[in-house]
Amino acid sequence: MLDAAPTKETLLEVNNIEVIYNHVILVLKGVSLTVEKGGITALLGGNGAGKTTTLKAISNLLHSERGEVTKGSIEYQGENVQNLDPAQLVKRGVIQVMEGRHCFEHLTVEENLLTGAYTRKDGKGAIAADLEMVYNYFPRLKERRRSQAGYTSGGEQQMVAMGRALMSRPETILLDEPSMGLAPQLVEQIFEIVRAVNEGEGVSFLLAEQNTNVALRYAHSGYILENGRVVMEGSAAELRENPDVKEFYLGMSDEGRKSFRDVRSYRRRKRWLA
Repeated sequence: MLDAAPTKETLLEVNNIEVIYNHVILVLKGVSLTVEKGGITALLGGNGAGKTTTLKAISNLLHSERGEVTKGSIEYQGENVQNLDPAQLVKRGVIQVMEGRHCFEHLTVEENLLTGAYTRKDGKGAIAADLEMVYNYFPRLKERRRSQAGYTSGGEQQMVAMGRALMSRPETILLDEPSMGLAPQLVEQIFEIVRAVNEGEGVSFLLAEQNTNVALRYAHSGYILENGRVVMEGSAAELRENPDVKEFYLGMSDEGRKSFRDVRSYRRRKRWLA
């Protein structure tokens, strides 16, 4: 008799949450997802699908935008974390890298990175070692370490934001639209670093991304959001081969590549919303 495959540990579990802004605008409608320990989970969908709101619900950043989770629950390592403030969640090992990079423009690259270690209590030696670890993953940042962050390129600022998150010694990184505004070769470079950090440091990722094609090549599993609802989920391999995903998100069908003109009416035709 064959031994059963080992079950993977669930690190983050979002259970049927609803999010409302300004007490009236319903943005998320029964969203559920899980992030496995040591995994890369992609949260996919177009602009306005609810990806960023989902990440902010997890990281407890909604209140600053007059949003709130009105139904459902969010658990991390089996404990409800909805009542924690964002700083407490960072201490638990969950940190969000915001869309748009958000560097401290007046600080140098290295000063930006060191702000990520602000909450740590393990001494200067450990922080210095982790700074070198970050430079190993982002050698470009080592070259620019004395440069003012506001004068670096978009790709370099994305690296600074990710490196700063790593300096907090996270267990899970919520990564929002890492490819936005970057050239294709830089997008590949950023995702290669995500994979390297995942494999080398054991950091789990939940990444929100519009670039479905790239995300599904690097993720282990994925969820597709449409209008605040999860409309499809599965392993990255299953989603890549799904005919609806091929047609509506990858621009491919059984007949070959389709143009936007061919698929622009997809919202009326999607089988999973039928």
